[in-house]
Amino acid sequence: MTSTTVTPDRVDASAGGAVAARQRPPGKPFSVATLITYVILVVLAVVYILPFLIQVSTSFKTDAEATANPVALIPQTFTTAAYTKLFLSSDFPVWFANSAVVTVVVTLGRVFFDSLAGYALARLHFRGRSVVFAALVAVMSVPMVVLLIPKFLVINQLGMYDSYTGMILPLLTDAAGVFIMKNFFESIPASVEEQARIDGAGTFRVFWSIVLPMARPALITIVILSFQGSWNELAHFIVSTQSPSLTTLTKGVAGLASGQLSQGSQYPIKLAAAAIMTIPVAVLFFVFQRRIMNSSEGAVKE
Repeated sequence: MTSTTVTPDRVDASAGGAVAARQRPPGKPFSVATLITYVILVVLAVVYILPFLIQVSTSFKTDAEATANPVALIPQTFTTAAYTKLFLSSDFPVWFANSAVVTVVVTLGRVFFDSLAGYALARLHFRGRSVVFAALVAVMSVPMVVLLIPKFLVINQLGMYDSYTGMILPLLTDAAGVFIMKNFFESIPASVEEQARIDGAGTFRVFWSIVLPMARPALITIVILSFQGSWNELAHFIVSTQSPSLTTLTKGVAGLASGQLSQGSQYPIKLAAAAIMTIPVAVLFFVFQRRIMNSSEGAVKE
């Protein structure tokens, strides 16, 4: 009778092969589906990224080349004349400074006031709360262009026309931000605040020290929406200012589009200004991207 001896090496090899066979992904159907998915994603990415690449490329072309071949991705004559003209021969630095001041103040104001209003609607019980919330939803459904004339009349009547106050004050709160914060505060269990109230904390202390730190995902959303909205705002600044010293980037670039600096297509200088405008918003998104993805951070279960 012949006996077969199985060595430990053969046992390990056979076990490893079995594990590898079990862990091997499905064959051809899964690979084809994955390939199709990646192809679709790449096509969509190219569709969205290509206009931006053309914009950046055109900003480094000469005016004649940009007019003759506006969609070429590689300039035949690389030049920074458009950027030089923007910063040295126009009021672009003033526009950028005005937009930066307004955007920073409006973003901080919206984060604070939207949070306060959202917490009041979510936690405080007062007469007419449902009416206030209904009015908030109604304001969200009204196109902003309809409110431009009333906004101008109010700003002019209050003596804030053509000033930083008139540019900033009407933008310090928005209905969408209050709505977002209210819904997020309602998702936080009320029991979280009970211990703080037992210890003698007031309403504002509970809001500031207990509830607001837990609302970090909603706050980041408000920061991004407020920054992007105020940075790209145009209609409000048209009806609230007229002085060249208070011109923002959006008004200035709109003036460039109408041929403000010189004759000709001016494609390079227009697209150079547009490219610079996108940088702050892009930086903000990349800075907060990881925090946006961790939207479940701070959630509490009862």
